[in-house]
Amino acid sequence: MTLNRSLSVLSAAIALVLAGPAIADINVGVTLSATGPAASLGIPQKNTIELLPKTIGGEKVNWIVLDDASDTTKAVTNARKLITEDKVDVIVGSSTTPNSLAMREVAADSGTPMISMAASAQIVNPADPKTRWVFKTPQNDALMADAIAVSMKANGAKTIGYIGFADAYGENWLNELKRSAQTAGLKIVADEKYNRNDPSVTGQVLKLIAAKPDAILIGASGTPGATPQKELVARGYKGKIYQTHGVGNPDFLRVVGKDGNGTILPVGPMLVYEQLPDSNAVKKTAAEYVTQYEKKLGTRTTFGGHLWDAYLLLAQAIPEAQKKAKAGTPQFRAALRDALEHSNVTGVHGVFVITPADHNGLDNRARVMVTIDDGKWKLIK
Repeated sequence: MTLNRSLSVLSAAIALVLAGPAIADINVGVTLSATGPAASLGIPQKNTIELLPKTIGGEKVNWIVLDDASDTTKAVTNARKLITEDKVDVIVGSSTTPNSLAMREVAADSGTPMISMAASAQIVNPADPKTRWVFKTPQNDALMADAIAVSMKANGAKTIGYIGFADAYGENWLNELKRSAQTAGLKIVADEKYNRNDPSVTGQVLKLIAAKPDAILIGASGTPGATPQKELVARGYKGKIYQTHGVGNPDFLRVVGKDGNGTILPVGPMLVYEQLPDSNAVKKTAAEYVTQYEKKLGTRTTFGGHLWDAYLLLAQAIPEAQKKAKAGTPQFRAALRDALEHSNVTGVHGVFVITPADHNGLDNRARVMVTIDDGKWKLIK
């Protein structure tokens, strides 16, 4: 080999080293509940995929989307398929708490970062080693439950009732309500459960009304949250009815109809961004997302915003991970996890300041109180 040839080879090798990790396509797996009882959550999330860019950090992103049909077993199957067959670098999903809780082990065992779009704080419980790889974008139940208890107290309630899903979502909300109620000096006089697909909850509602609570919280998400509300109204309940942020979509408003008027709930600021002062930290980000969504896909929902926030977290974290490893490798997934764990991102639902001890990272800026007024969300100032 000539001297010039040797120098050329050496120069090329040095250039390759200095260039850092090679760039490769980034595969993002998404499993969401586009059908089944939680479809009103999953459909706007699936729609939001259409707005996402095809590149992040200068490299192509493949968004691989699966429907888990609101089924826990299917969600786990989807997660495994995305990891083993599609070789994804990160999983976004699922839409519901039970599905997301079930998926955590798959993510942890494979060393794949996961960003849930479900509410329960248990999904990212720092005491659970499974959550080292798991993050989430919706507000924690605790953050919202505190706001509900304060509102109940301010509205003169002394006794309260509860009816919620007979699954992890409903159980977590009941636990948070108990904690918040005790702090606020409220007494829970009755609690009932129902299944997401139950066509009637007459028996549970009659028991609730018989306990004569001053206010009732419905611990549900999506359109199934309307079932007990309509029954309470039909049975003549006169106290205040509260819902969780899990019903923040137009489908719930459509199904609950006039029986929703006067309902109070905490929501992410995105849902009513026009009613916020210009000084609000997330107003600009929320406006940008909602404008795009409503121009192309229809009325805004809380749930589409949770997927958009997952994208914003990845948009910051992926370029950081690219500095350390090539996409498609265990080293890249680990670097991506590390980058997500130090996120500081203004989303549409709040400001995410994620730390090793808090894989959600939202604070009071992620909630506002609204009431339903003639089929519309109205900010309570």
